[in-house]
Amino acid sequence: MEKMWSGRFSASASSLLDEFNASIMYDRKLYIEDIEGSLAHAAMLAKQEILNTEELIQITDGLNQVNAEIESGEFEWNISDEDLHMGIEKRLTAIIGAAGKKLHTARSRNDQVAVDFRRWVLKRNRDIVEALKLLMKEVLVVANKHTETLIPGMTHLQHAQPTNFAFHLAAYLSMFKRDITRFEDSYKRNNISPLGCAALAGTPHNIDRDMTAELLGFDSVSTNCLDAVSDRDFALEILFNISTMMMHISRLSEELVMWSSYEFSFVELSDEYSTGSSIMPQKKNPDVPELLRGKTGRVYGSLMGLLTVMKALPLAYNKDTQEDKEGVFDAVETAQISLEILKEAIKTMEVKAYNMESACSVGHLAATDLADYLVEKCDIPFREAHFITGRAVAKSEELKIDLSDIELHYLQEIDSRIKEDILEYLVLRNSMNARTSAGGTSTVRTLEQLEYFKNFLEG
Repeated sequence: MEKMWSGRFSASASSLLDEFNASIMYDRKLYIEDIEGSLAHAAMLAKQEILNTEELIQITDGLNQVNAEIESGEFEWNISDEDLHMGIEKRLTAIIGAAGKKLHTARSRNDQVAVDFRRWVLKRNRDIVEALKLLMKEVLVVANKHTETLIPGMTHLQHAQPTNFAFHLAAYLSMFKRDITRFEDSYKRNNISPLGCAALAGTPHNIDRDMTAELLGFDSVSTNCLDAVSDRDFALEILFNISTMMMHISRLSEELVMWSSYEFSFVELSDEYSTGSSIMPQKKNPDVPELLRGKTGRVYGSLMGLLTVMKALPLAYNKDTQEDKEGVFDAVETAQISLEILKEAIKTMEVKAYNMESACSVGHLAATDLADYLVEKCDIPFREAHFITGRAVAKSEELKIDLSDIELHYLQEIDSRIKEDILEYLVLRNSMNARTSAGGTSTVRTLEQLEYFKNFLEG
């Protein structure tokens, strides 16, 4: 069958061109958006008396039949049709005849694909937000059980100060909240209809763009048609937002990998979300967080791919833009399964609170508390207090004990201004609870943070 655009050509397209040029085998994922867009466009054309009532009925019934055929698997996708728009229009015309050829009035594949892809991305935007909220809820469940469970706070992967495990998890809740607001902001910014822009310059037909925008759930119509048909910022934004989200997921995954090792033994992942070794029967591998780290790189590749495609395109539409979809489809699927499996892995993991707390007895986590004591109680400048504390740490190393276990007389030998009340400062739980500044790790402040995230999810 000849191409629908073949009137200007004297020779048929080669089969090699069909294979190279076609997008139908992956852009058919947009069939719902394409049919919904066509239904809205037809309704508008009828309202503007560009189609008559009978033609509208025929087109509407025909498109619904096409949709049913696709849903049932009966529809035949043919690479010679190039893209889903041509495939659906060809089938519609075969069903209803001449009226099907009128549907494309005042429309181009340029604005058609722009509206289809934009709506698909906006829908997935909301899906990812909902999945992020479910993940946050599971993290909150775990966090609420461990607002007093001590865990070493680290910098440079070295023991630094005592924190509680819920506080640590709240850091990831903060990241995921930012991810949600990024997706939500992107949705608002990009919920604009390109339909009616036609190829690039609008159309002389008396159309009503506001009507189709409202029917399709857009907030408004695009301001400039030349921009609207070539704009792929919405696709770049979802890729960037997913990439940032996956970076956060990867950071948490890295910690899950470490925490589940024998060296840390802070958590144990469920057998449901672990794998074994083909040769070493004792192994229990944290494949879920490892794969999550790996898939982060895959998503980054999709973002860089589309940025590269778009970087030098002149206005308006160019065939290069056909390369915008596969990376987005893959990144969205990766994001959705990653959020789901991370949620389940966290939900089913065992937290080994005893091991976390025991780890706090290594690394002199109370050192800063000694320095703060010297500043607060002895009126010693911080730099001098830092030096004195360093000597106390060195003494503890010599005694092969943690600073939190040092006896008073050793401290007083280092500096006679130190009094007996220092021992309360060096108790690790007291150290954790002393950090009461806004956003701090004390149990009181941590509970405030968890309540904040709970209210965010319920709001």
